[in-house]
Parts: sequence; C-alpha cells; structure tokens
Amino acid sequence: MAPVTLLLNALAAWLLLTPNADAHVLTPDELAAPRLEWTFTPWVVALLAASLVAYLIGYARLQRRGEHDRAGRRTRLALFLGGWLALAAALVSPLDTLGALLFSAHMVQHETMMLIAAPLCVLGRPASVWLWALPRGARKAVGAIVRARAFGAAWGSISAPVAAWVLHAAALWAWHAPMLFDAALANPAVHTLQHASFLITALLFWWAIFGEGGQRRDGGRAMLLLFTTMVHTSALGALITLAPALWYPSYVEPTSSLGLNPLRDQQLGGLIMWVPGALAYLIGALAVCARWLMGTPAPWLADRDAAARGSSVQ
Repeated sequence: MAPVTLLLNALAAWLLLTPNADAHVLTPDELAAPRLEWTFTPWVVALLAASLVAYLIGYARLQRRGEHDRAGRRTRLALFLGGWLALAAALVSPLDTLGALLFSAHMVQHETMMLIAAPLCVLGRPASVWLWALPRGARKAVGAIVRARAFGAAWGSISAPVAAWVLHAAALWAWHAPMLFDAALANPAVHTLQHASFLITALLFWWAIFGEGGQRRDGGRAMLLLFTTMVHTSALGALITLAPALWYPSYVEPTSSLGLNPLRDQQLGGLIMWVPGALAYLIGALAVCARWLMGTPAPWLADRDAAARGSSVQ
C-alpha cells in the first residue's frame, strides 16, 4: 500500500505544481513556423531528477543491507528506469510540443504515460525504494502515517480493483469528450488536470493488476480487468477512428499549418488508441496468465512489504 501511495502523491504534485509544463496553446508565430523542441520546464526537470536520484540512493542503501532479493531489486530498478524514461519522453521530449500540432501525437503522448510509464512505475516499486532514501526518522514518520487506520481506509476505497477500473475508465471517456478535450488544449491548468487524471488513474489501474493483485489467486480478476479495459478503450478508439466528422476542431489550424488533413490525423490518433493500445492490454493479460499458470509471483512483485520494513528500522 505505502509504495504506490507515495508514488501517487509525488506524481500528483509533479503535475499539479507545473501548470505551464503541458500548455498546448500556440501563438500565431508558432503556427506559422512550428518547431519541435525539448520542453525543459524547471519543475518537471527538477522532479524528474529528484525522483531518479532518490531511487538510486534508496537502491544503493538496500543493496548494502545484504544479499536478500538482490536480483529482484535489480529487476525492479530496470523497470523503474524504463518507466522513468517513458514519462520523461512524454513530458519533456519534442513529443510534447508535437502534441500541440497533431492529435495523433497527443494520443501517443497519452498512451505512453498510461500504457508504458504507469505499469513500469508500478512494477518498479519506486516508493518503497524512495523511502530508503529518507533519513531514519523520516522513514519512521512516513511509516506511521501509512499504517494509520484512516489512511488505510481511504487508500482501500480508491485502490480496490473495481474502483480503480471505474476511475480509469471515467477519466478516459470524459477527457476524450470533444468539449473537455478542447478545453484542455486551450487552458494550461485544465490540460495539467487532464494529464494528472490519466496518469494517476492509470497508476491505480495497474496497481490493481500488478500491486496487491500480484498473486496467483488473483490472476482471474486481473485478467478480467485487463480484458474489459481493452474492450472499452478499443471501442473509444474505434469511435474516434470511424467518426465521419472532426471531433476536435482545435486541431484544424495547427494540423493544416503542417499541410496535413485534420480528419486523417484524428483517424490516426483513434487508430493508435484502438490497435497498439489493445495490444498493450493483451501483453499485460499474457503476463498475468503466465504468472497464474506458474503459480508464483514474479520476482519484481516480491518486495511488497519493503516500505513497512524500512519504516520500522531503528
């Protein structure tokens, strides 16, 4: 519970404290001569760097404590680094600026956050490692907070499989409604809220799959969550792809400035959600099925109580 809770709080702060990081409002000069640039927003860069440094410090301390689970920690380190790089690519690389010009690029950005960064971050268990980067007193304080009954009840209400599924589905369908999607493009604060909704609910969803659900007895439930999510996201992608008219008129001017057809761009964006998105959920289902049939949790799921152990160390 504690690892993902801390991760959610850190990522929520990251996105909500950087309202200008994800602005997709283009000036007339930018429309006339669009350029793809890295978006080195100070808050985003600082928090990315801090998350990486904290993980490496915590990882080094855990490695010095003994031989137990060294291979598992190395695997989780690789998974975290993969998720960290995917999140950096979505929020810092030229993909972010391209998303202001093309709906299809914006969809790639969202899918990268939800289907690559989120599951890899959950599998990497960063919060439990970040905990070990804290001083001993701070570790104990954080442990006391997450073990509190009120905190546990609140966490359980939003991280339960059905709740996580509903929250993630609601975020996906609501934010792809034309009115809300265009509002996110026009207003940096709304766009930040959109990205925060996608990322946080995706973390909750994948926690239901690979977190507390990371046990053989829960394989059937995890596969059901993945299958139903694949179905409804594919349906949304198909609706966008097959729509006979534009859903998002805000993209008409920037897409046309590149000499591209806005409707074709919208169709490509829907296709990205439809096919590669469904493939990602299928890969997740195959991983769960393999874990279920093997009868043992994967090595990167073995350290569920690392945060509790860290908070109790004197």
